[in-house]
Amino acid sequence: MDDLVVVGAGPYGLSIAAHAAAAGLDVRVLGRPMASWRDHMPPGMYLKSEPWSSNLSAPGGRHTLAEYCVGLGVAADHGSPLPIGTFSGYGLWFAGRAAPGVEEVTVTGVIPQGEGFLVRTAEGPPLLTRTVALAVGVMPFIRYPDLLRELPPGHVSHSSDHGDLARFAGVDVTVLGAGQAALETAALLAEAGARPTLVARRARLNWNTVPQPLERPLRRALREPHSGLGTGWRSWVWSELPWAVRRLPAPTRERIAATALGPAGAWWLRDRFERRVPALLGHRLHGATAAGGRTRLTLTTAAGESVVRETEHVVAATGFAPDLRRLELLDAGLAAALETLGDGGTPELSAGFESSWPGLFFAGLLTAPSFGPSMRFVHGAGFTAGRLVKGVRKRLGARGPLPGAAKVADRARTDRAAGGHPWT
Repeated sequence: MDDLVVVGAGPYGLSIAAHAAAAGLDVRVLGRPMASWRDHMPPGMYLKSEPWSSNLSAPGGRHTLAEYCVGLGVAADHGSPLPIGTFSGYGLWFAGRAAPGVEEVTVTGVIPQGEGFLVRTAEGPPLLTRTVALAVGVMPFIRYPDLLRELPPGHVSHSSDHGDLARFAGVDVTVLGAGQAALETAALLAEAGARPTLVARRARLNWNTVPQPLERPLRRALREPHSGLGTGWRSWVWSELPWAVRRLPAPTRERIAATALGPAGAWWLRDRFERRVPALLGHRLHGATAAGGRTRLTLTTAAGESVVRETEHVVAATGFAPDLRRLELLDAGLAAALETLGDGGTPELSAGFESSWPGLFFAGLLTAPSFGPSMRFVHGAGFTAGRLVKGVRKRLGARGPLPGAAKVADRARTDRAAGGHPWT
């Protein structure tokens, strides 16, 4: 029986695995490494966060994005956006050095079993483990406007459905949304030869400003400190004090998670977008029907006027909504037994990211209502990994170095020797 099975091999899952292996836990990581970044983001996208705040987490601060970029001969400078492909490559490089071998299997069930869990996969026999960390990323929580759900296949997609936008060349596309995903998808569509139009409920678009230099006069630095989530004291609190956010009343935490760091486009995208993409702002979607091979969208302006727009395809860049009820791999009885926040969409968690079910831990988007908005970003992986592994060790009753460290190290060396990390 394993000490810990990590479900998910994105930034959070890999960071948790790195800390767990270093702590001597017998840990296994299940999933496709960096799947969301590799499979659901088209070429031409850039990392919105600064390189220095986009590290995966290993004990001692090792295996940073900057270290990886040095090896490539690529600059990872403050104020210079990095391609998503570079970040995906960094995640694979990190996986080959900091974490035990990732097993590329699809987890289909996490079921209570005795004092631990049975983890089923689509590819092999089930696994037994004492604890489980669910770091499943954002893909299970895609959010679609209800009005688009009845459209026939081919008429509508989510922005995360596209690893390549070239197929939309020459196509009239309507992009719904006002955040980075919507703005960048629309710009990339235009650059790929499509004819995009952005439709947003907001009366105006928000754009991040050019980042201030890292080295600044002391007074200015104190007035607007840098943080992993941007500049300013409010961003600094969300970035650096997730433990403090957790101590707030539950309704306050939920409100912060839902409203802090709202939709905005990166400063480096603004010119590309505004030169190429027309926008219908202050327009709310009122209806959507198929009209032959096209889609007829009924929009309502802030003044209450009705506007009809016909388009060949609709891309909903409407983000992700954390909801336990959409996590199909979680045993239904177990999910129903969990203590939850608010309307029951997210789990109530301990300071160590443990749910009310002993041994079941969560990481990433589902934890934002407990620990704040940093859990929506890569930057939150550092805080999560260390605290979660401490929580696992507490659950296992660990005292000092745990048995299994040698086995984990031996397995990692064997995997590398056998070519188990093709991305290293």
